[in-house]
Amino acid sequence: MAPSLDTDAITGFRAARSAVLANVAAACRRVGRDPADVTLVAVSKTVDVSRLSAAVSAGLTLLGENWVQEAESKAPLLPDARWHLIGPLQSNKARRAVELFDTIESVDSVDLARRIDRIAGEIRRGPLGVYFQVNVDRDPVKSGFLPETLEAELAALTEMPNLQLLGLMTVGLLVGTAEEARATFARLQELSRRLRARLPALVRACRWG
Repeated sequence: MAPSLDTDAITGFRAARSAVLANVAAACRRVGRDPADVTLVAVSKTVDVSRLSAAVSAGLTLLGENWVQEAESKAPLLPDARWHLIGPLQSNKARRAVELFDTIESVDSVDLARRIDRIAGEIRRGPLGVYFQVNVDRDPVKSGFLPETLEAELAALTEMPNLQLLGLMTVGLLVGTAEEARATFARLQELSRRLRARLPALVRACRWG
């Protein structure tokens, strides 16, 4: 049964969405980037279905879940939503993740990429959009490819026929200010530029985002 809609919640979500998109547009203007190239993902972790239904009605139709099990309980009740997996993916949950999610943003190893590629082929779900998670800060408590590992493995990764490489992602350090966080994402951007320069044909083939 579809959840009932809370009109006040819808109004609140619409206002929040508009404010975020305005901030995105302003940030893009500062750096000469097209706001249309930025995708807003509303994180739905721990948010109940009734509120998510209001969010979807307000235009927040792309939802990001941290856990496969949580998305599994919500997705059937929100048919108008699209889903990204933004949290860690255990290999034993890979099949269900491939079935549920439009994009997996946290592919952090060659082995996991191969598993997702194989499953997507078996169930004819490919090409499935993926992001490769990179541990650019070399933080021992975080997952992800080390930059040099990704550089060495990228050619093999992009040959997997059932994966569509959309880009790179990272999890920033827990710091006090936005300025302190910039170095992490600057390193990720530099890695992206370096890979594009070294492997332009592969990058074009994968529609790198």
